[in-house]
Amino acid sequence: MKMKLKPVVELGVAEAYVILVNHFGEDRLPPLEAVENEDWGRDLLLSRFEEHTAAELADAGLCLIEEEGFA
Repeated sequence: MKMKLKPVVELGVAEAYVILVNHFGEDRLPPLEAVENEDWGRDLLLSRFEEHTAAELADAGLCLIEEEGFA
């Protein structure tokens, strides 16, 4: 059975932050409050997802772009 993956660009800032910290163990992020309130915050979070392979993202139910939508 194929699972539909969610593109990371569809994540909200708080949701992306939680996934990066809890699933990927990201420890190089500023506090969520700082990321949420800055223009660069979303770009920073998205760039951290780009550091992971498609397989790692798929394990979290995610993909970078819509075309990768099925695993």
